[in-house]
Amino acid sequence: MTATFKIGDKAVYPSQGVTEVVGIESKEISGNVAVFYVLTLLNTQKKILVPLARASDVGLRRVINGQEVEKVYQILHQREIPSDNQTWNRRYRRYLEKIKTGSVYDVAEVMRDLHLRQRDKPLSFGERKMLDTARTLLVQELAVSLSRDPEELGKEIETLFE
Repeated sequence: MTATFKIGDKAVYPSQGVTEVVGIESKEISGNVAVFYVLTLLNTQKKILVPLARASDVGLRRVINGQEVEKVYQILHQREIPSDNQTWNRRYRRYLEKIKTGSVYDVAEVMRDLHLRQRDKPLSFGERKMLDTARTLLVQELAVSLSRDPEELGKEIETLFE
């Protein structure tokens, strides 16, 4: 499924978060003309250029809708996760791969799993950073999807794990 975006649309760029399409530009590179989406990250105003022809390859996608938000909350509410006896760095790599997919469901699983794991024992520094990354990506997308304040929504999601 190829998503086409217009100026003003919100899009999710994997592992970076929600962006806004602020332009569509043509650039000449090595004698070839390519058309790019010009994206601005909502939280940092950092600009990203994504070739239109490769937008789906890099995982650029639309912000989730109401039904998809429900599925995210179902994932966050799950408390039965398989026990994991891997070393922290193997888990970290697995979580990183999930975040790189750009799937909001994978990001929700990472957040849930790390929150539940920290109940049993302290997270490593890398796992704490990963939890923060997953939380930021998830809260940001849910806030845009639900037209809610990110800070308020973040606090609400945190209460799910208390």
